Amino acid sequence: MATKTLDDLFHETLKDIYYAERKILKALPKMARAAQDEKLKDAFQLHKDETEGQIERLQQVFELIGKRPRGKTCAAIEGILEEGEEIMEEFKGSPALDAGLLAAAQAVEHYEISRYGTLKAWAQQLGYTEAVTLLSETLSEESKTDASLSKLAQSAVNSAGQKKAA
Repeated sequence: MATKTLDDLFHETLKDIYYAERKILKALPKMARAAQDEKLKDAFQLHKDETEGQIERLQQVFELIGKRPRGKTCAAIEGILEEGEEIMEEFKGSPALDAGLLAAAQAVEHYEISRYGTLKAWAQQLGYTEAVTLLSETLSEESKTDASLSKLAQSAVNSAGQKKAA
């Protein structure tokens, strides 16, 4: 059995996040439709648009390392998105729905931030300078999205979730 290298790990993790981003892209419109708060709907739509660009950047990274863009099933994102589905079902129509959706979205963001931070560090180590730039751009977007979701949670969504149903 051949010895696995950091380059192999980089490629496998790239396939993982590529799969995850494509799954997230499919989930965001459903989350936007389920959201009750207009600002939260807008945040999901904005992130959908950003995710399309992030997928394109990942495809560029694959090209830079001489590999075909291909995903590998990511159990972590499957689980996070499944939790989001459960929230949509269990809290449909309730005042706490948006708080739950926002929390699910932040779980996705934290996963993405972790993956992109790791990939960026490995790309630096491996000398993939152009990949570092692409991954840095995505990492910055993910961090900004997380911060804006936190702000939205604190300013409106979480307090709206405390209201008693009529």
